[in-house]
Amino acid sequence: MAKKKHVMKTMDTNFVPMTKEQLDAKWVGVGNYFRANSLWMLMYCTGCCAIELPQAMTSRFDMERLGMGPMATPRQADVLLVTGYLSLKTLRRLIYTYEQMSDPKYVVAFGPCTINGGIYHDSHAVINQLALYVPIDLYIAGCMPKPEAVINGFQDLINMIENKEATGWKEYHENFEWYKSNQADAVGEVFVHDEFHE
Repeated sequence: MAKKKHVMKTMDTNFVPMTKEQLDAKWVGVGNYFRANSLWMLMYCTGCCAIELPQAMTSRFDMERLGMGPMATPRQADVLLVTGYLSLKTLRRLIYTYEQMSDPKYVVAFGPCTINGGIYHDSHAVINQLALYVPIDLYIAGCMPKPEAVINGFQDLINMIENKEATGWKEYHENFEWYKSNQADAVGEVFVHDEFHE
């Protein structure tokens, strides 16, 4: 039996260098892929919806398989979870927390309270539209949302990040004056005056 002669194949040498903009876009895409699969959450548990987070984290639903885990401080967190109604007093701290997070940052709002105040819609102390004060990237429906809805919401957020659709942090910078005027109308000065912030 005659041996076959090995033929070496060469690569196509028609290499076309990328422009700086194309190269930057590629790196942003790579960063978004890894960012979407390693999200650290800061849980700002203001209401009833927070009770659904432990079930979403534990073995049955296991949100860590999505690369998500809790974080204790805003400076290391990527995602801010607002789980329920916000009073005017907590709105100031929420804004302060949001501004401490590094870019890119995402906000996930749970339940109807963040949209229209929910069952507290007519209270003088509860805000009705969180999106007037900080940009919301994703709403998770339900009062309270089930763990399945929470996991589906997080998967939607991951897809939004990979597809460059979660751009609330950019909108915050672009419309900074508008957000700041809304914040000032609601709570006055956002800066917190206490022994930790002076």
